[in-house]
Amino acid sequence: MACEGTEVPTITAVARDLGVTPDTVRKWRKRFTADRLEGLCDEPRPGKPRTITDEQVEQVVVDTLESTPNDATHWSRASMAEHSGLSRRTIGRIWEAFNLQPHRVETFKLSKDPLFVDKVIDIVGLYCNPPEKAIVLCADEKSQIQALDRTQPVLPMAPGVPERRSHDYVRNGVTSLFAAFDIATGKVITALHRRHRSTEWLKFLRRIDKEVPAELDIHLVCDNYATHKTETVQRWLARHPRFHVHFTPTSASWINQVERWFALVTTKLLQRGVHTSVAALEKDLRAWIATYNDNPHPFTWTKTATDILESVKRFCLRINAQGH
Repeated sequence: MACEGTEVPTITAVARDLGVTPDTVRKWRKRFTADRLEGLCDEPRPGKPRTITDEQVEQVVVDTLESTPNDATHWSRASMAEHSGLSRRTIGRIWEAFNLQPHRVETFKLSKDPLFVDKVIDIVGLYCNPPEKAIVLCADEKSQIQALDRTQPVLPMAPGVPERRSHDYVRNGVTSLFAAFDIATGKVITALHRRHRSTEWLKFLRRIDKEVPAELDIHLVCDNYATHKTETVQRWLARHPRFHVHFTPTSASWINQVERWFALVTTKLLQRGVHTSVAALEKDLRAWIATYNDNPHPFTWTKTATDILESVKRFCLRINAQGH
């Protein structure tokens, strides 16, 4: 019974305040009216009683994390089911509940660059706060791009049938793609060379110098490849003071945005391309790049230097905790 002078809230108002449906409020009011507080206790649920104990679940998780089968490098549902005496479906549910995926493996490599922190702060600073009257270019070369031809004609896709190609191929030579990715517009300056020595890198720098308006400084992000640091290149850079080179940390190519652009080239052109000669490959590359530059897309850099360094710190602590 409500106290005198107190307005009883409506079912709709209670449902809105609690984020439930009006039917749920009606059900619990009805149960409280009939059985008072005892009516609010959960009723016995239907279904088969649980047959798998917490100890069995824990043992599956521990075995998955800390052991391997005698005949394989990792557990499968079938092998773990045989090992534990549970069904494959049960193993699958346990792994899903604990987010365990023994079949998956990822690669990593921590940079040992003593200037890692300084270089990350420098390059991410360029991405997040580009300098005025300057252009920021991420540059590198994608070397040894192979002109691959299939040993038999590719069969085109048909309804219900995917495109088919022979598993083997013929190598018809290689080329190297030099690219400088403008982080502001997404446009790229490119060049193709059959080799990727410092001579070709210097030619590419001259091309960048020619194509970028003279009134702009050029901040060039590139990796530590030896051809980028030769004495000839250093002398040329000294004579062109508008170039400011920012080297990425060693083993940290992920911080260079041109690598993401190279991934686009790979997935959209090279991965399924068929080329009978290097000339044909280079022709397709030039056509694809021209089409891309007609409607370029810059990448959105979201991680601050602090975010990156904190992530690396957490990863290192995790490795140390595992005794590595």
